[in-house]
Amino acid sequence: MKERLSINQWAEEDRPREKMLLHGVAALSNAELLAILIGSGNAEESAVELMRKVLKDYHDNLNELGKCGVDELCHYKGIGPAKAISILAASELGKRRKEEDGREREVIRCSSDIYHYFHPFMCDLPVEECWLMLLNRSMKVIERMKISSGGLTETSVDVRCILREALLKRATAMALCHNHPSGNVNPSTGDIHLTDCLKKSADVMNIALIDHVVLTDGCYYSFADEGRL
Repeated sequence: MKERLSINQWAEEDRPREKMLLHGVAALSNAELLAILIGSGNAEESAVELMRKVLKDYHDNLNELGKCGVDELCHYKGIGPAKAISILAASELGKRRKEEDGREREVIRCSSDIYHYFHPFMCDLPVEECWLMLLNRSMKVIERMKISSGGLTETSVDVRCILREALLKRATAMALCHNHPSGNVNPSTGDIHLTDCLKKSADVMNIALIDHVVLTDGCYYSFADEGRL
């Protein structure tokens, strides 16, 4: 029988796998987890060292890493298109897992619930998008849908389209959420005007606009929390 190698006897690029077998996946650092995905690095450095270097350039933040493109990752010696795709695919899987966890918390009680519901699939968007959340009398999500998609600084939203969807789905309440790719969480003049118009129109239809959340990666602005609804 072949003698089992100790972790120190494994090749550098294989040690994260052995560490995971011995201590569990939670014992691995982000760099070690990514190193497992891409395999060996270049001739001068191990996969773990390579991923430590990459993560350092992105402030050791996986969210920032997930926002980059294949071409950007390929600038690193030792990362080609296949490895770059593996890294970004893992990032997308993590984002989708967060989204599925969010769907299990279907009851919306506050602005934080809205933020965490939309954050997984809106935090990395390069352009503005506006999404609608429709709710029943128990404040459970009936459906979510994208209302519009625009540019870096704005997106056009038609109040009539929002109300039409709410009526078709027999929603008694709704919430609006859109992102600011710039990272500036403060609502624009257009955001304020849209919220006022939608609130007045929804009141006529006896549909409650419970909130309009402006989302960035890490924080948000709530019209309801700020007393603007």
